[in-house]
Amino acid sequence: QVQLVESGGGLVQAGESLSLSCGASGRTLGTDTIAWFRQAPGKEREFVAKISWYSITRYADAVKGRFSISRDKDNRAISLQMNSLKSDDTAVYYCAAGRPIASTMATIGGYNNWGQGTQVTVHS
Repeated sequence: QVQLVESGGGLVQAGESLSLSCGASGRTLGTDTIAWFRQAPGKEREFVAKISWYSITRYADAVKGRFSISRDKDNRAISLQMNSLKSDDTAVYYCAAGRPIASTMATIGGYNNWGQGTQVTVHS
C-alpha cells in the first residue's frame, strides 16, 4: 500500500480558511476511497469527509457547507478545503484510504491505510 502524507495544517483565526492535502509520495492514489478524519485532544477520532474513486462525496454534519473534499485530475492528491473555521475544528487531521462498504464509510474500521496527521489549530 502507498504511504499517505498529509500537508497544509497550521494556525489560523476563527472565520479563516485552510486547505489540507493528502498525497501518496508521488504515486497515484489508486481506486481507494479517501477520507479525512480528525482527533481533538481528549476526544475520539471522528469522520470529517470522504471521496470515492468516482468522486462521490460525503461530509460529517459538523462540517457540511464549510468543508469541501476533492481529488486532483491526476489522482495524486486529495484536498480538503476548510472555510469558516471554528475553534471546534481544532484537531489533528488524518488522511485515510480504504475500500469501505456503505455501513463503514464514515468509520475508522472502513480504512486500512493512514497518514501521520497534520495539526490544525483555530484560535477564536
